[in-house]
Amino acid sequence: MDLIKQPWPWYVAGPLIGLVVPALLTMGNKTFGISSSLRHICAACLPANIPFFKYNWKKESWNLFFVAGIVLGGFIAAQLLNGNHAVNINPQTHTLLQQQGVENFDGLLPADIFSFEQLFTVRGLIFMVLGGFMVGFGTRYAGGCTSGHAIMGISNLQWPSLVATCCFMIGGFIMTWFILPYLLQL
Repeated sequence: MDLIKQPWPWYVAGPLIGLVVPALLTMGNKTFGISSSLRHICAACLPANIPFFKYNWKKESWNLFFVAGIVLGGFIAAQLLNGNHAVNINPQTHTLLQQQGVENFDGLLPADIFSFEQLFTVRGLIFMVLGGFMVGFGTRYAGGCTSGHAIMGISNLQWPSLVATCCFMIGGFIMTWFILPYLLQL
C-alpha cells in the first residue's frame, strides 16, 4: 500500500501514461483525449437543436467512462491514498511565490489565489472565471487539450499537434514569467 501512496518517479509514470496511446489504438482503435468528453456530455444532456451537438455521441461513450474513471481515481487518491503529505514544490518556486505575496500553501493550490473567498475578488475573477473561459476557448480553438495533442497527437506524428503543443508551452512560459507576476499584485 505504501507503494501507491508515494509519488512515482517520472521515468515510471511517464512511460505508463505513454503506453495508454498504443493500448487504446491497438485494443479499440480509439484516440486519447479528454476535452471531447465535455462535448459528449453536452450532446447527451442538452436537448437543444444545436448543430455542434448533433452527432452520434453514443459511439464515443467509452470516453465518458474513461473520464469518470479519472474523476473517481482522483477522488480515491486524494481522500484515501494521499498519505497526508504536503505538496512538494520546488523551493525556488516557493520563494518566488512568497516574494509575490502568496503565503498560504496548504493543499494542492495556494489558497491565497484559489479559494472560494478569492472568487469574489478581482484577482479571483481573473484567475478562475476569465482563465477558465480562456482554457475552454483555447481547447476548442486548438482542436483539443494539452493531453490530447501532446500525448496522442505527437505520438501519431501529427504536425498540428506539435504546433499546438509548442504554442501551449510558449503560452505557459509567457504566463508564468510575464503575466502572473503582474496579476499577483492585484
